[in-house]
Amino acid sequence: MTGRRDFLSQPAPENYVAGLGRGATGFTTRSDLGPAREGPTEEQIKAAVAKRSKELGFTDGKDKDDDDKEDDPRFQDPDNEVGLFAGGIYEKDDEEADEIWRNIDDRMAKRRQKQREARENAEREEYERKNPKIQAQFADLKRALGTVTDEEWANLPDAKDFTGRNKRARAARHERFYAVPDSVLAAAGTAGEMGTTVADEGTATEPNQGNGTTTDFAKIGAARDKVLQARLDQASQVSSGTSTVLGSASSIDAKGYLTSLAKREGAEQSIGDIEKFRKMFKSAVDSNPTNASAWIAAARLEEYAGKQVAARTLMADGCKHCPKSEDAWIENIRLNENRNAKIIAAAAIKANPRSVRLWVEAMRLESDNRSKKKVIRMALEQIPESEALWKEAVNLEDDPEDARLLLAKATELIPGSVDLWLALARLETPQNARKVLNKAGKAIPTSHEIWIAAARLEEQLGEGTKTSVMKNAVRFLAKRNAMPKREEWITEAEKCEEDGAVLTCGNIIRETLGWGLDEDDDRKDVWIEDAKSSTVRGKFETARAIYAYALRVFPTSKTLWMAAVELERNHGTKEALCQVLEKAVEACPHSEVLWLMLAKERWQGGDLDEARKVLGRAFNQNPDNEDIWLAAVKLESDNDFTDQARELLKTARQNAPTDRVWMRSVAFERQLGDNEAALDLVQDAILLFPSAAKLWMMKGQIYEDLEKVPQAREAYSTGVKAVPSSVPLWLLFSRLEERNGMVVKARSVLDRARQAVPKSPELWCELIRVERRAGNLNQAKSLMATALQQMPKSGLLWSERILHLEPRTQRRTLIVEALKQVESDPTVLTTAARIFWAERKLEKAQNWFERALVLDSDVGDTWAWYYKFLLQHGTEGKRDELVSKLKLVEPRHGESWQPVAKDPKNAKKKPEEILRLVAASLPNQPVGV
Repeated sequence: MTGRRDFLSQPAPENYVAGLGRGATGFTTRSDLGPAREGPTEEQIKAAVAKRSKELGFTDGKDKDDDDKEDDPRFQDPDNEVGLFAGGIYEKDDEEADEIWRNIDDRMAKRRQKQREARENAEREEYERKNPKIQAQFADLKRALGTVTDEEWANLPDAKDFTGRNKRARAARHERFYAVPDSVLAAAGTAGEMGTTVADEGTATEPNQGNGTTTDFAKIGAARDKVLQARLDQASQVSSGTSTVLGSASSIDAKGYLTSLAKREGAEQSIGDIEKFRKMFKSAVDSNPTNASAWIAAARLEEYAGKQVAARTLMADGCKHCPKSEDAWIENIRLNENRNAKIIAAAAIKANPRSVRLWVEAMRLESDNRSKKKVIRMALEQIPESEALWKEAVNLEDDPEDARLLLAKATELIPGSVDLWLALARLETPQNARKVLNKAGKAIPTSHEIWIAAARLEEQLGEGTKTSVMKNAVRFLAKRNAMPKREEWITEAEKCEEDGAVLTCGNIIRETLGWGLDEDDDRKDVWIEDAKSSTVRGKFETARAIYAYALRVFPTSKTLWMAAVELERNHGTKEALCQVLEKAVEACPHSEVLWLMLAKERWQGGDLDEARKVLGRAFNQNPDNEDIWLAAVKLESDNDFTDQARELLKTARQNAPTDRVWMRSVAFERQLGDNEAALDLVQDAILLFPSAAKLWMMKGQIYEDLEKVPQAREAYSTGVKAVPSSVPLWLLFSRLEERNGMVVKARSVLDRARQAVPKSPELWCELIRVERRAGNLNQAKSLMATALQQMPKSGLLWSERILHLEPRTQRRTLIVEALKQVESDPTVLTTAARIFWAERKLEKAQNWFERALVLDSDVGDTWAWYYKFLLQHGTEGKRDELVSKLKLVEPRHGESWQPVAKDPKNAKKKPEEILRLVAASLPNQPVGV
């Protein structure tokens, strides 16, 4: 009875359909989307009824064969006829007949459609009346559910589960408990322990474990000793101690053995891998014993495994099977000691008497110079046409005369070797060298190296100014289609410069730079790129020669002259720079930039009179040029010739009345401290140039210096109406109001400014700063969010947000996001450097400062922050290097830089002095706390 299943656990009969006997096929409610459960399909019901009838022995009067005949596919296809019409052909007439009968059947079906549908509806209604659904039977009860309240529905009792009553009884009946022997409990208690009892046969064993196994510690120790012995043997074979020729055991340093094992442990391969490779190489050697590469690989495997003797033995066998392989003999020589290696080298040369590599290897095995010469001479007797052997023989000679004799013999035997001819020419006297090069030219007429050597010889003899050699070389090589490419000639010129042959370098460039370039090509850009490439490689004479040739072709090119001037400024002398500038102003007399550069160089060189003469010549070539006028004023002003500067400005206002000349006049009077004169000048200038924003700014600043705030406010107010697109003018107006306690007016000014210039990062940033300084931090953050939404690429806004509006913990995350949005903004890079500086990551901070300077060196704030950083964490040499670079760049922009640089008090200060003043004005901390 215990094995009998209960009723609910028994499997259902094969043809069982739940609820089918009582007509339960599911019911629906008004909230349901469909029936809860679909009943069996018509096919399932027919199949179940047929199966049940078959089990009871009933049939429906039809034979199975009849059904099969009706469904036989042969009668469905007219091409698959059997019997009487098996031999017939289904023709077009048959197809037309079938189509006619099909149309008749379709028409008759349509005529009977109404009668058929009415009959089917009547049968369906009759069936539903006799077999009503459960939802129809309970329709009246469901209507009564509409009167049930929510409380009555909630108080309905839950249905109980009566199926588990007998399950618990059956589970309890199946549970059985038995007594466990004490031996099992004792074994379980000692299962995790380890015995240390030593048995009579010398093994320390564990008690029997639960699985019946034992641990034999003696076998473990023996295995460890075997591994240690194997490593000792391996080390003895590769040790540097004394050994015999064929690899007898050498002495082992017992103290240093463990250290050597530690060094070798990281590079060891497992024994299994070595065995696998050993079998693989043995198979390769056995299958193809004449393959030298297989022997070499097998020998190197044994060498790697520490079996030096086995490696030598393998290579000895390899040389026997591959006597003509140079690689096999050289590998065998390498694996053996010097004495044995000489024997092997002799055997190798005997098998390959014309192998240059083996002769050279045998020569290198000799220790003294005399023996080496002997080997090389024997080699030359066997292979007199080997250029490599002659070179080795010449290198072994200490006496130049002996080397010359050898080279003379070598050139007779190998007249096609350029290197041997050139080496012989270098050892000869200049007069004989010319004869040698002439012979070389006849022997190798297509070698441009020999022509270059001839040109260098002419330079050595003092005739380098003659360009006939390189002219003849180009003509001769071009006729024989042996002319190298233009790039190769430039490389040869750089080699000559490196060896000190500057004149030959210039001659090569002069004769070959235009080779292969048509007039249609953009030759000027190509030559500029060539000169820049040579400059990057440190070959400045080659670059000068390229510019000189290019300027002969394009003498009036301002771009080429500027590039040549830049080369001399960075890598030349003051005299060379002035000479290039003199030639430049003669070639381009109407380029005021070149005139100004020349005048500046003369002035910085301490020759004030010469600078004045240069500017006078510039006036003659460019009358009424405002740049030249202003340069002359600056020259006189900076040298404290005030009256001359004022007269020059007065003349300039008459002859070249531009807004820049008037601005310079006003600035000059401000520098002298005469604000009244400056105010009169600016009033007159505004009448002439009302749309010059800088004049309005200067007028307001003059009134501020005079402490006339209403007049300054009026000047700024009128100025922004006249020039509403000037952002600096709006900023000055706003800051004036804020300094005088008018925060509301400052905010109003900036609102008007943003309407005039909608997407200006400076105006948005100033408004945010006004709110921040007023204590409205939330308003500042809101404005920042709006500004970044409109201008997500503004580095100024990102910097302001990171440094002043967000907590310190979020700065790293925000700087990463800012760098993704703005990758090429020096302000963001400087901010990143300041963050690293605050976090004491000094190396990273220095790298980011330098990246910002490389990106845009015109931003003075970056220079100032970097200088302040170097004051705290840099060296004196690093600071001096930064200042020297600043002098070359002379930055002009920056929020902190411009107020200091534009201050009339600092007008005569040099850039390095401005740098120190700006750095002193910056906060002591790199970022706010």
